[in-house]
Amino acid sequence: MPFLLIDFPVFNPVAVSLGPIVIRWYALAYIVGIVLGWIYARSLIKKERLWGGPAPITLPQLDDFILWVTIGIIVGGRTGYVLFYNLPFFIEHPAEILELWKGGMSFHGGFLGCVAAVMWFARRNNISILSLGDITTAVAPIGLFLGRLANFINSELWGRPAEASLPWAMIFPNGGPLPRHPSQLYEAGLEGIVLFAILAIMIRMGALRRPGLILGSFIAIYGIARIIGEHFREPDPQLGFLWGGLTMGMLLSVPMIIVGAIIIVAAVRRKANGPAPDSVSSSVQGQP
Repeated sequence: MPFLLIDFPVFNPVAVSLGPIVIRWYALAYIVGIVLGWIYARSLIKKERLWGGPAPITLPQLDDFILWVTIGIIVGGRTGYVLFYNLPFFIEHPAEILELWKGGMSFHGGFLGCVAAVMWFARRNNISILSLGDITTAVAPIGLFLGRLANFINSELWGRPAEASLPWAMIFPNGGPLPRHPSQLYEAGLEGIVLFAILAIMIRMGALRRPGLILGSFIAIYGIARIIGEHFREPDPQLGFLWGGLTMGMLLSVPMIIVGAIIIVAAVRRKANGPAPDSVSSSVQGQP
């Protein structure tokens, strides 16, 4: 047993309760993530220097898009979980597909739902699909971070049994007697904080001037981060380990790395829009 074993802090699964209205932590993570992402996206759109000119999407269009992408996340996330992680169960109990409050969402499905929402909205509004994808993925790590924190609070998707020398191992209430990796926190750090920081630095260096660069980077880096996290995360019990010790999360992330790399290469080869952000700043400061 680890000599500094940490007791799991037991949380109330309900975050907000107002009479008959009950909001659980996972739902709150979705709500706050979407709101904060919307605020951050608006701030990016307002900064023309980041785009090399006016942003390819207006603020009113972004406000309309929020509903579309929210539907894409929910429908895609649930559909992905049903198809990728628990199809035999839902074939026998189809009515439970709609019972979202019981949990069961897939990032990869939610991402595909976002892709569909981006493509549909962009075509209907004559917007660059790649640029709208850049905005969407630039803010996505915010929601990923909060979602993983909600997983931790709910004591779900916990990690594999930890080595006896790991001082921060935890015994989760529904994870058996063994101390485990708090893999939700690992993923929150990798998929949330690290990924957000990398994309934010790229944006500041002018990545939005090359449509698709942020999108491709998000896809590829997330795939890498997810595979790393899966090495510490206990596989879903209904699936377990697959071929060669791989998990479903790993298998679904490999194509992301490949597709992301292809999008990055295409974006780098594409001519950048307008002057670089530093050039804009310098020219403005040099004016009398």
